[in-house]
Amino acid sequence: MNDKLIDGLTQLGITSGQTGALAQKMEVYIKELQLFNSAYNLVNTDSHDELVIRHILDSLAPWKLLTSLAEKSRKDITFGDIGSGGGLPGIPLAALFSQYEFVLVERMDKRCAFLENCAAILGLQNVSVVKSEAERIKAGSFDITVFRAFRPLDQKMIKTLLSLTVEKGYLAAYKAKQTSIDEEMTGIKDIIKDYKVEKLVVPYLPDAERNLVIIRKQTI
Repeated sequence: MNDKLIDGLTQLGITSGQTGALAQKMEVYIKELQLFNSAYNLVNTDSHDELVIRHILDSLAPWKLLTSLAEKSRKDITFGDIGSGGGLPGIPLAALFSQYEFVLVERMDKRCAFLENCAAILGLQNVSVVKSEAERIKAGSFDITVFRAFRPLDQKMIKTLLSLTVEKGYLAAYKAKQTSIDEEMTGIKDIIKDYKVEKLVVPYLPDAERNLVIIRKQTI
């Protein structure tokens, strides 16, 4: 078992009762990413440590914030991972949050096959894969819509993402620099009046600027 993975999960505040099983699943997932990456162009590295730190731990970094958002709803929660690609952040989050449903939205056939295979191998019965462009997903499909390493939040994209999200649901965007966030949000200020930027700390990346932009869907 990789020490950085176990230690990183612990640094994120994930309970000791969960870290062992979660780490085992993530090790299997990493092997699948390494095996199929060259053929499917899933992630930008094959390095085990980089996959652990920059992808697994980064995907899980906002888990407490996402828990808080989910707990504000009194019904069963469905997460939508838009442009899931190789399953980030959806697969790590689904492995942690077995109590919630996750829909991984991906438009490429090969990547969808990869995601379905990973869900099966990892025993993630709370995961389903939908081959589709985001624009073609049924309105109001998700309580919490997450996206990472996805397109910038321009006007077309934010309207699409809002349409996928239930009223009073949330968008949660994994982003990097605050300056870039400010620029993106200025471009959609006529649509989004209110949002929060929550700083994320990724283990082993102390100097990396990582943030989660949280937007609550309100009637426009």
